[in-house]
Amino acid sequence: MNKLIVSLFILLIFSCNKFNQDYTEFVDPFIGSDDHGHVFVGATTPFGGVQVGPSNFHKGWDWTSSYHYTDSIIKGFGHLYLSGTGIGDLGEILLMPTTNNDHTKPGFNNYEKGYASKYLKKNEYVKPGYYGVKLERYNIDVELTASKRSGFHKYTFPKSNNSRIIINLKEGNGWDISTETFLEKVNDTIFQGYRYSKGWAKNQKEYFSIVFSKPADSFYIIEKDKKFTTNRKKGSGVIGFVNFKTNDKEIVYAKVGISPVSIKNAHENLLAEIKYWDFNKIKNSAKKSWNDELSKIKIETNDISKKRIFYTALYHTMVTPNLYHDINGEYRGADDKIYKDNSFSNYTLFSLWDTYRAAHPLYTITHPEKVSDFINSMIKIYEHQGKLPVWHLRANETNTMPGYSAVPVLVDASLKGFNLDLKKIYEAVKITATKNFEPGVKELMEIGYIPADFMVESVASNMEYAISDWGIAQLAKKLSKPEDYEYFKKRSKAYREYFDPETGFMRGKLSDGSWRTPFDPISAEHRVNDYCEGNAWQYLWLVPHDPEGLIELLGGDKAFNKKLDELFSMSSELGEEASMDISGLIGQYAHGNEPSHHTAYMYAYSGEHFKIADKVRYINNELYTDKPDGLSGNEDCGQMSAWYVFSSLGFYPVNPSNGAYVFGSPLFDEVLLDVPGQNKFKISAKNNSDKNIYIQSVSLNGKDYKYSYITHKQILEGGELKFIMGPNPNKNFGKEKKYRPKSIIY
Repeated sequence: MNKLIVSLFILLIFSCNKFNQDYTEFVDPFIGSDDHGHVFVGATTPFGGVQVGPSNFHKGWDWTSSYHYTDSIIKGFGHLYLSGTGIGDLGEILLMPTTNNDHTKPGFNNYEKGYASKYLKKNEYVKPGYYGVKLERYNIDVELTASKRSGFHKYTFPKSNNSRIIINLKEGNGWDISTETFLEKVNDTIFQGYRYSKGWAKNQKEYFSIVFSKPADSFYIIEKDKKFTTNRKKGSGVIGFVNFKTNDKEIVYAKVGISPVSIKNAHENLLAEIKYWDFNKIKNSAKKSWNDELSKIKIETNDISKKRIFYTALYHTMVTPNLYHDINGEYRGADDKIYKDNSFSNYTLFSLWDTYRAAHPLYTITHPEKVSDFINSMIKIYEHQGKLPVWHLRANETNTMPGYSAVPVLVDASLKGFNLDLKKIYEAVKITATKNFEPGVKELMEIGYIPADFMVESVASNMEYAISDWGIAQLAKKLSKPEDYEYFKKRSKAYREYFDPETGFMRGKLSDGSWRTPFDPISAEHRVNDYCEGNAWQYLWLVPHDPEGLIELLGGDKAFNKKLDELFSMSSELGEEASMDISGLIGQYAHGNEPSHHTAYMYAYSGEHFKIADKVRYINNELYTDKPDGLSGNEDCGQMSAWYVFSSLGFYPVNPSNGAYVFGSPLFDEVLLDVPGQNKFKISAKNNSDKNIYIQSVSLNGKDYKYSYITHKQILEGGELKFIMGPNPNKNFGKEKKYRPKSIIY
């Protein structure tokens, strides 16, 4: 009996430890900070409104987040950053602690002639909600953490009679240029102001309030190389210098509230979120918020490397979108007006051309409480600017990338039954798709396709529109709008206009109906050809909404599979003019860029599901690692990571709006997924290994399951999905048409 009690006690302790596991320990934010990953490195909260981190000098494309792993010079610590984008912006409202240095500029060409500092990788540390580094030049230890709308800095100074904290409102990152800045000393500890800028976001307005734990001994301002001893100054690039004496190892704190609305709101945000000077409390709170979110998916594996990759990927899916809503309910609209609405939380930074494919479908499982806020934020953008967002940043429409890619996101949430205003959503998607907002829509409506002599990237644009139009058709059907259903259903087939049966590819088509010549399916000239960051081989498969139609165009299942085999097995040569975004190549499959992300799963529609496994496993194992260069392409605001999260679980949303997930090859032995409604969904893979990559059979809740996909509704019901894995393909699994995924599941 005593042995039994002891055994039960040990089991209880084990279970509790497993339940209380700190998942943040498996997250390494450095993953993706080298090569072309472009991820943010610093402290933030899940979907937080501030990102507090280091800024390197901008040295080109790989510094779009303001940081690159290979760098060793810091010019300051900012409060707003991008993560995984192809264009640089933000990196602003910079603080920089220094000692015994009277330089007034960071010193780009030679940091020793400025106030920037060298740092060593061995003295740099980052975890969810926390960043730390030692500034070698000054022997200052810097620690950063964040609440939702505020940053918290902790500086440990050496003894010095000339210590200072520099407030740099001039410097930004990439395209960013300050246009109007204002800094005011309220008293010896409070400094406030704003920064207006133009860049990727053409009209950006940020307000701040800074509270220091140590009173300033003196203060002055530099503007256009002139020194001002006044307490307030307005100019195009104001830099403030807060001076004081420090003892050895003296800690000076700085709390920084940020607002898109006003200085007053920034201060209120700060007071509400960081009431005291307890740095560890805010740090631990940020850590807990991350652990709560990461624990929604519990994986079992003995491979620590894979665990690190998975939880870092999950972490990266939650760095964006960003909260853009003050504590009092106010936010800045896309029309530059201030609105107050406490009925939802407003968000910004929607990289929709990327994230509609997998990141937003993932949120419908992992963050259903956020989905309505994301959707309502997009609807507000529609109301303020007249169309749905394309690529929205800090109340600015950047119009980056082809397509009206908010549509699949709105449709997916609507069809999955989220509590939304479907009438308003339908109004927004229809107007966006039928008014002359996006390039080529007018021509599409008039002649049925976008001519290549009208615009570049005509094929890419029309194929993206077709995906969205399919979703509009399904929503029209749900809302009993038969005429609209037929119209958008027809438009969703417009991709067929570009198919050339002679070459077997989608080609640029001129207004007279002839093909653009010359034609090279490998050619991938950046932003000048008929495709966007891709070539004809990669865009051939961009029909996730109608695989059956594409299979028909290519001559049936056998011909389709042969062509798809060729994609993965051919040479990866692209030519000298190829876009740098085309990376992570397997043949001509480009995992480093989003239009390819669904392609490996297309075998499920043509009866050779087993061919998915080796492709997906190779991508999971070789194109994602736990090293700083562990991403094969730009992170793109969580999309690269969302692909990994889905695929490692064993399924993927090929059609981002039809509520179905196509099976691939599960990476982990066991997964426990929290789903809405207090349900648990367990995924197990028996006999799983690096060799046993092929699905032999599947059961759902103990019953034999022959379908090669699962629906969103089935996952939300909870239960257990069980894969039996083996070393050899089961060529019969998913072969029969009745068991294959379909365009229309609902």
